[in-house]
Amino acid sequence: MPHQSQQPSLTHLDSGGAAHMVDVTDKAVTQRVALAEGYIRMSDKTLAAVESGNVPKGDVLSTARIAGIMAAKQTANLIPLCHPLPLKTVEIQLEPDYGRPGYRIRAMVKTTGQTGVEMEALTAVSVAALTLYDMAKALQKSMQIEDIRLLSKTGGKSGDYTNSP
Repeated sequence: MPHQSQQPSLTHLDSGGAAHMVDVTDKAVTQRVALAEGYIRMSDKTLAAVESGNVPKGDVLSTARIAGIMAAKQTANLIPLCHPLPLKTVEIQLEPDYGRPGYRIRAMVKTTGQTGVEMEALTAVSVAALTLYDMAKALQKSMQIEDIRLLSKTGGKSGDYTNSP
């Protein structure tokens, strides 16, 4: 019989294959930090309008930043089987990227708890990008949300992780 490699078990499935919430009762409480990023690509003209504050719906960047923070706090309500977490901080950065052109969106989420905040960081980036799209769509409907990914996470039993480029 050929050797079969050990695959990690799927933690969100019970012994019968049904989805369930993972029991984190016995996990150690540690500081958890996750950093995620994504991009929204737009025309030079749309980028210039957002940067100058000349968008019909108002302050695009502040609204997207607040939406990202609010989204991180609501992750357990949006993604099945995610644990509700008492987030300690959520930071959203929206930086113009003139080469793309568009914005690079980063979210850093931190808590102290028994499970990680990767999904919260990814949700924050996603909703900040969607909000930026919504605020600027009157100028350009062809904007593209791209490359949303986890950059790093620290804490927990699985240890630290850094996404290589």
